[in-house]
Amino acid sequence: MSTNSRGRVFLWLALLLLVVLSVALVLTPVWIIQPFKPQTERGVAWSYSLRSWSPLLTLAASMLAVALVVYLWRGARWWRKIALVVMLLPLLAVTWLARQNHFEWMFNPLPNAAYAKANAADQVADADMVLAVENNGEAVAYPVRLMAYHHVVQDVVGGKPIVATY
Repeated sequence: MSTNSRGRVFLWLALLLLVVLSVALVLTPVWIIQPFKPQTERGVAWSYSLRSWSPLLTLAASMLAVALVVYLWRGARWWRKIALVVMLLPLLAVTWLARQNHFEWMFNPLPNAAYAKANAADQVADADMVLAVENNGEAVAYPVRLMAYHHVVQDVVGGKPIVATY
């Protein structure tokens, strides 16, 4: 194997490593912060740190990857050019995703919440934690188990519109 050939193999491996690390950088926080999955303080802190660095690091990785693709493109056969494009696409996708608030995509507000009287709410156990609101003599309770997923509910309590969030 010639020196030039070894150098090109090294550049292909560098491109592959850039893609794998960038995808892991963006998708690891998504894996850690899952609804209905127990989370640790350390995991959330690590996820937040990765999330805050991912826009800058994926941009740098994309710029370097585009430079590698342009260099490797010259003299490459058609199937290698296809491989270069296929390797570049996930990197560009996570570079875009790193700038989105994809955590909010997992938590959708209840659009048309339906409410029941306390004695009719059989899906709520006595031991369940609730978010309680009292206004003008009217009281409501929102199960934390449901609020943890939806985060926001709009309601009218005691004749006043409210937004409850958790």
